[in-house]
Amino acid sequence: MQAVVYEEFGGPEVLHTLEVDEPQVGPGDVRIAVRAAGVNPMDYKLRYGWFNAEAAVFPVVPGIEVAGVVDAVGDGVTEFAVGDEVVGWAKTGSFAEYALAGAIAKKPAEVSWTDAVAIPVAGETSARVLRLLGLKHGETILIHGAAGGVGAVGVQLAVALGATVIGTASEANHDYLRSLGAIPVAYGDGLVERVHAVAPQGIDAVYDVAGKGALPDSIELRGGTDRIVTIADMAAQDLGVPFSGGGTPPDVQAAGLREHLQLAAAGKLKPRIGETFTFADAAKAAEISEAGHAPGKLVLKP
Repeated sequence: MQAVVYEEFGGPEVLHTLEVDEPQVGPGDVRIAVRAAGVNPMDYKLRYGWFNAEAAVFPVVPGIEVAGVVDAVGDGVTEFAVGDEVVGWAKTGSFAEYALAGAIAKKPAEVSWTDAVAIPVAGETSARVLRLLGLKHGETILIHGAAGGVGAVGVQLAVALGATVIGTASEANHDYLRSLGAIPVAYGDGLVERVHAVAPQGIDAVYDVAGKGALPDSIELRGGTDRIVTIADMAAQDLGVPFSGGGTPPDVQAAGLREHLQLAAAGKLKPRIGETFTFADAAKAAEISEAGHAPGKLVLKP
C-alpha cells in the first residue's frame, strides 16, 4: 500500500510516500480503508522524536485520526462489519491506504469524510477540558484560540451546554465566531479590558487552546488560577495552571465521539476545515501545522 512515512527524525522535509506492507488484522482488530486522515500537532512532535523516540521503528507511518470504510475484521469483533463507514483514532498510522483502528464510531451518512475526521481529537480534547472546568448552563467561558480547528469545536460544545462563550481571535475571524454563537474579542494587549467590556459579570472559566501567552491575563480575569485549563501553553506549570494533555480511556473516547457525530449529523456541530491535501503533499500540510497558523483542520486524503 502507499503510505506517507519518515525514515529518520526531522522536519516536514523527511516526509515522503513509500510502498509498505498493509497492516494485518489480529483478534479484535478492525482494519480501515482510509478515506481521510487528520493532521495534528502530535504528529510533528513524534516526528521530531520529542516523544517516545525509543519506540519508533522506521519507516514510521504518522497519523492518529482516521475516517474510512471497514475492509477487514479480526476474530471476536461484533460491533463493526466489513462495509461500515467509521471514524476515530488509528492504532497504526492513518497517513496510509489502510490502518488498524483504535477507538472508533460509525460515521453518520450526513457527515462528510472531511468533517468526520476533524471531530475525534478536537471533540475529545474540548469535551475533556469542559469536564475539567465543570462548565455549566448559564456560565460564561473565555476560549483562547476560538477560531481554530480545536477552538471552534470547543465553542460549539460550550454553546450546546448553554454557556455564554467569549472567544479570542483575530479580527478577520470575528464574524465566523459570531456565526457559532460566540462573542468575539481581539487577542493581544488590552485583552483584560476588552473582556471586561463584554462580560462585566465576570468569567467563570477559561479554556486556552492557543498557548500564546494568554494565561497571565486569564489569571487576572479569574482572580486566581481556579477553573483555568490550557492544552497549549508550556508555561502553565510555572503559573500554577493545569495542562491537560489526554489520558481519556478508549471507551470514553468512543462514547464521546458517537455523541459528537450525532451533533454533527443534526447540524449542531460543524468542524472548521482549513485545507485538504493529498498524501503526496503531506510535507506541505505538516509545514502549515508546525507554523501554528492553520485556518482550521488540515486533512489528508489518499
